[in-house]
Amino acid sequence: MDTTRIQVAIPARPAYSPFMRQRWILVVPVAVLVTALLAGVATWTQAGRLERDLTARAQAALFEAGLPTGDVRFDGRDATLSGFAPGQALRALEIVQRVDGVRAAKVNGDVTPVAPSPTTTTTTTPSTPPSTPHTTTAPPPTDKAGVQAEIDRMLAESPIAFEPDTAKLTPEGEQAARSIAIALGKAPASFRFRVTGHVAQGPGGESAALKLSRDRARAVVRILTANGLAAKRVTYRGLGDTRPATGGEEDRRVEITVV
Repeated sequence: MDTTRIQVAIPARPAYSPFMRQRWILVVPVAVLVTALLAGVATWTQAGRLERDLTARAQAALFEAGLPTGDVRFDGRDATLSGFAPGQALRALEIVQRVDGVRAAKVNGDVTPVAPSPTTTTTTTPSTPPSTPHTTTAPPPTDKAGVQAEIDRMLAESPIAFEPDTAKLTPEGEQAARSIAIALGKAPASFRFRVTGHVAQGPGGESAALKLSRDRARAVVRILTANGLAAKRVTYRGLGDTRPATGGEEDRRVEITVV
């Protein structure tokens, strides 16, 4: 009986080469670089999507308020408004600041309506002008105690008021906040200010009171900075219902302190 032998050739294992080791050393940093690049692209894409979403919602809010002519651009969560008439800029700023997700907003250009130039008329100057009482305006205080006293006086005469159970200022409250902004802007540049919100006890409990007081203080800061006060000069906090004044309406208040 014949026996047939079959021989199978086994491929030889390739010998290790220093070139193979160098190739692996090059592959590792390239993989790390690609991963970092992909992460950066994802972050950039997400940021662009956020800005487009905020822009769309801000423009929709302006359109509903009858202010469709201006332009809103976002850098992250910070908005810049331009192209609004001076008489509409402050209104547009407040609308954009109330859009959910917006962190800060500012207006490029004038925010105060330009008064029409008075009509020039030729009049004859009388030889003896009528006598008028001489009045002088006291200069604004330049010391912290004087500035604080002026702030307290203005808040006592015109408190910064809000719609019930919200952080939305009443028209009178907005006007009071704007007047305070003008006064704070005249204080020495080295002075800093803190806005503190207080609320009365309510059914929502301590956490709800704390949030409402903080939101109201932040709303006041937005009015102050929109009317000329540098953002770096003012901070805010909310103390909820932890420091009642009289147990009545005075518990709902905003305090502004020179610090």
